[in-house]
Amino acid sequence: MVGFNSTSFHPATFQLAGFPGQEAAYHWIAVPFLVLYVTAMAGNCLVLCIVWADRRLHQPMYLFLCMLAVNDLGLSLSTLPTVLGTFCFHFTDIAFHACLAQMFFIHSFSFMESGILVAMAFDRLVAICNPLRYVAILTNPRIVGIGLAVLIKSTSMIFPFPFLIKRLPICKSNVLSHAYCLHSDMMRLACADTTVNNIYGLFATLFTYGLDSMFIILSYIKILKTVLSIASHEQRLTALNTCISHICAVLLFYVPIVAVAVMHRFGKNVPHVVQILMSYVYLFVTPVLNPVIYSVKTKEIRKAIFRLFSREVM
Repeated sequence: MVGFNSTSFHPATFQLAGFPGQEAAYHWIAVPFLVLYVTAMAGNCLVLCIVWADRRLHQPMYLFLCMLAVNDLGLSLSTLPTVLGTFCFHFTDIAFHACLAQMFFIHSFSFMESGILVAMAFDRLVAICNPLRYVAILTNPRIVGIGLAVLIKSTSMIFPFPFLIKRLPICKSNVLSHAYCLHSDMMRLACADTTVNNIYGLFATLFTYGLDSMFIILSYIKILKTVLSIASHEQRLTALNTCISHICAVLLFYVPIVAVAVMHRFGKNVPHVVQILMSYVYLFVTPVLNPVIYSVKTKEIRKAIFRLFSREVM
């Protein structure tokens, strides 16, 4: 029997689920998750070390990249304890308040990722449309201010989520759908009206992802107009090439979000295991591929990596 708090009707613990029915294969399923975590940690730490060590990279574009790397590390660390506990050690219980805390951090880092991508779009907008004032506009104090604004906006949007869950009596079950805690997953276990949670969740999602994606699109419309006005074909390609890494990062972040949202809304006939896989892709692939994309597509990062490893070999 699950223990409940008699005054608030909250379970003492939630039961995490990895892939239902595949418990015997969890030790094999843990392998790709371990690889993803190690790759994400190593890649993002490498980006941070390279930018920190090379003063030539102390520029706005790379400082925003460091923000993205720190955020991806935070997102990975938010899910790591319960995911590895579930698949490696079959530890599936998580305390109610610990689940609330994990939910807060997962959603906060996800919202912050969106905000950082907007800041990086603004960086590209200034660099291409107003290059002569690039350094004057994106000063270090202003970059810090942008980072703090993203942090405050994201955490303030997520702050009501734990309280909205705590006000609900959880009595249908205590079994979650994933190896980590999400607001929508916890909300579905309530045996009370969840209208407020649904409305605020939709508002927070649209206000964050909707507005952020709109700002990114508008930035690239302006960038494209500026690039097309450049007479030289080579200069147009050079300008667009500086945006490739950011465009890939935006697509990598938003496409899984849209896919998961569409699947949850319209994919009732989609197998449950596919829905679970898409949710894992949404949280795990982005922190792994972001440093890879920027390392491969950004010439300065590639050169810095080469200089770093060549010094170590010598």
